[in-house]
Order: sequence, then C-alpha cells, then structure tokens
Amino acid sequence: MTQQPGRTGAEGSVTVRRDGTVVRLTLDRPDRRNSLSPTMVDTLIRTLTSAATDDGLRAVLIEGAGDTFCSGSDWVATNESGSDRPRTGHLLRRLPHTGHRVIELVNTIHLPVVCAVRGWAVGLGCNLALAADFTVVADDAVLWEPFIDRGFTPDSGSTWLLPRLVGLARAKRMLLLGEQISGADAVDWGLVHASVPAADVDRTATDLAARLAGGPTVAIGLAKHALNFSQQATLPQAMDNELYNVELSCRTADFKEGLAAFRDRRAPEFQGR
Repeated sequence: MTQQPGRTGAEGSVTVRRDGTVVRLTLDRPDRRNSLSPTMVDTLIRTLTSAATDDGLRAVLIEGAGDTFCSGSDWVATNESGSDRPRTGHLLRRLPHTGHRVIELVNTIHLPVVCAVRGWAVGLGCNLALAADFTVVADDAVLWEPFIDRGFTPDSGSTWLLPRLVGLARAKRMLLLGEQISGADAVDWGLVHASVPAADVDRTATDLAARLAGGPTVAIGLAKHALNFSQQATLPQAMDNELYNVELSCRTADFKEGLAAFRDRRAPEFQGR
C-alpha cells in the first residue's frame, strides 16, 4: 500500500500513509470538520479492505486533520443535492455498503485499530471511534450522537455499540437525549481507552499503534474476533470458539518466539507471522 496524497476539492479526502507496519488514515476535510463525503467513505472502505489482506501491515491508525476528528456523514450536502427527497428505500439500499460497511470493517478486521480523537466525534464519526479497538481522546473532546436531535433514528452501529460499552441506561442518554460526552467522561464511562491533553493525543495514539504493531499479529486478530463473538454467545460457545483460536495461534512463528523469549527471560521480538 503506497501513500496516497490528499485530494483537493469540496468532497475532501482520506490521506493514506504507511509508516512501516502501521497504515495511517487521515480524514482530511477540516473546513467541514472532516464530515465524511461519499468519496471519503469509499476510500475508507477500499483502504480497510486492502489492509485486511496485506500481510505486511500490523495495525491501523485513524485520525482527523485539524482540530476535529469527524463530524459524521455529510447529511447537509446530501440533502442539498436536489429539491426532491430520496425515494423510499434509498438509504436502506445504500447504507449497508457505505457508512455501515466502514463500521463493520473497523470492528471485524483482524488488525488492531486505533483512533486518535481531538475536538468533535459526531454521529458516524463517534461510532467510528467506538468501533475501534483502542481510542485515545483529548480531555476536552466531545462525543455526540445527534440522530434524534436531527429528527431521524440512530445508525452506523450506535444501537449495538453503545449498550455493550456503557449499558442501556447511558446508551439511552446519548441516543435518546443527545447528551454530549467529554473525552474525560468517556473514559469513566468505558467508551474509550484513554483521554489525555489535546497536545498529547497524536503521540499517545502513535505509540499505542506502534506497540500493537509489535505484537503477535495473528493472535491479536484471533483474540479480537473471539471478543466480538463472545458478545452474542453462551459461555460454552465462547470457549469452543477459543479452542480453535488457540489451535491456530499455537501454529504461528510468534507463538514459538513467545515461548523462547519466556524461556530466555527476554522481551519477545514478534514478526506478525
């Protein structure tokens, strides 16, 4: 995967840069608070799909250009594109292959995904941060699910992600009352991994992505899959799934390196194989 320069123009872009074994995706539309245009969504889907099958990659880092992470889908531009409302079924046909597909890829890709959030994370942008494996937010960042405030129902996985992260009562506060949650409170609620001063977000997220990229990539991917599976499984089903993951991970070169490092009383040097 090679570096893709940011595109100019009203639709914005997603800049893709590879730093060794980490692919960094930058939402680059700061004049619109990095709201996601169809072009940007397509780039995210294409890049994450490519990363999923790239054996040289070991982590994904998603960030926003400027002072805001992402203000969600560009609904204003969509509704200004013509005087007629979309026909019935328009969103039903398209969302599974656009915004919903982005959340699905972030949640299911076997690479660990880190989000770096400054400023606002709204709607689809908020759910992108929640779907990541680790999200580092600025203390003064704001996570907001404004769907009801805008007169339509939640989407992009919010009704699945939020109850599992913070429980039903707090999920209702965010989705039905539209409460805005600060970065510091998001940690207390269990929404995100860590909050730090805004000036430290980039460094903290980059260090975390590098740490994950230095881990046993196959085992991390299988563990991520097992955690997702267990959210809707019985204990016997979860443990049965774990059996197959253990069988696979024990066949990797990283497993052998982990044992050798333990035996030699040194830090392991995993190669992601």
